[in-house]
Amino acid sequence: MADAPYPELKKTHTMAHKGRPWTDYKPPPAAAVWSVIEGFGSYYLLLAALELDVFDTLDRTGPTAIGPLAGEVGASEPHLQALLDSLVTLGLLEQYCSVYGLNNTAERYLTSRGEASMVDLIPVAPGPHGNWANLAETIRSGRPATPIDDDPAAFYVPLVEGTFTTMLRAATRADLMLRYSSQVAPRVLDLGAGGAPWTIAVLKACPDGSAVVNDLPGVLGVAERMTAEHGVWDRCRFLQGDFHEVALEDGTFDLVVLGHVCRTEGEAGARHLVERAYSALRPGGRVMLADYFVDPERRFNRHGVLMGMTMMTSTLNGSPLSNEQVVGWLRDAGFRALRLIEPIGFQFVYVATMPR
Repeated sequence: MADAPYPELKKTHTMAHKGRPWTDYKPPPAAAVWSVIEGFGSYYLLLAALELDVFDTLDRTGPTAIGPLAGEVGASEPHLQALLDSLVTLGLLEQYCSVYGLNNTAERYLTSRGEASMVDLIPVAPGPHGNWANLAETIRSGRPATPIDDDPAAFYVPLVEGTFTTMLRAATRADLMLRYSSQVAPRVLDLGAGGAPWTIAVLKACPDGSAVVNDLPGVLGVAERMTAEHGVWDRCRFLQGDFHEVALEDGTFDLVVLGHVCRTEGEAGARHLVERAYSALRPGGRVMLADYFVDPERRFNRHGVLMGMTMMTSTLNGSPLSNEQVVGWLRDAGFRALRLIEPIGFQFVYVATMPR
């Protein structure tokens, strides 16, 4: 018997898949909506696991059956198993024959001793949780109910500690594209430095370099500690205060770093920081503006869009940053030779030069 014409219709155009071919309308799936709904629960599953010390316990005990693990963390066995199965589904644990263990992701990011531990970051990364429940009112009024500006150290200290390893890796890899290591005795200005990963990367690559490191009271201590741990503390001057207001020496720096600070400041504040960077540089000096940027289609850098929304949800002036905005600020300030680099995945940096 000869094959029927268009045999692919038997496989892909059945009623279950497409409705009646060419006539019935097939509605889009609800998966995108369910993904958002489940995202809320997924975050709190992870928070609960951290609060129960699940990852550090498995790091200590190795792969463990549910009964002994429930005893270790002091939890109800069926409830703990439901939590662990959910973490397996999310790709954050491994399970075989009801024995649970850490996978590579959990070892690196979710244990206290992990190489890039995010344990302290995860609870604070979204900002005050209540602000998300009140998001509609924030959008109506233009002001979050509990802005992190009221107590910046409480938010930014665990944030910069939790992101330090990633930011240091990005700053170090950036030398392959920027060759800051070739500069002789560079002077660095690091505004809103956090843990000062850019300062540390440059000074380790340039043994005769020096830096002025700025951040708010309560946060600057993280930079002092990190620079001491990496052996560059003695070449840093620490400048406490608001980066919009602290006194800076004009025309004296070779590199100015604006590392993940512009999206907290709104358009006027970010533009002001770019202008301060320009004034602080020597001719031929460069600014490095690292952040998460929104693409024109709003589809290709999801993290950039959502990080901008997080800032708007929890800060007085924060907002998403678009590539068009940043390029405009840099050019308006007088910078030339603009480049956008990606030292590591999804870590973008605009580099621009002050004309000689």
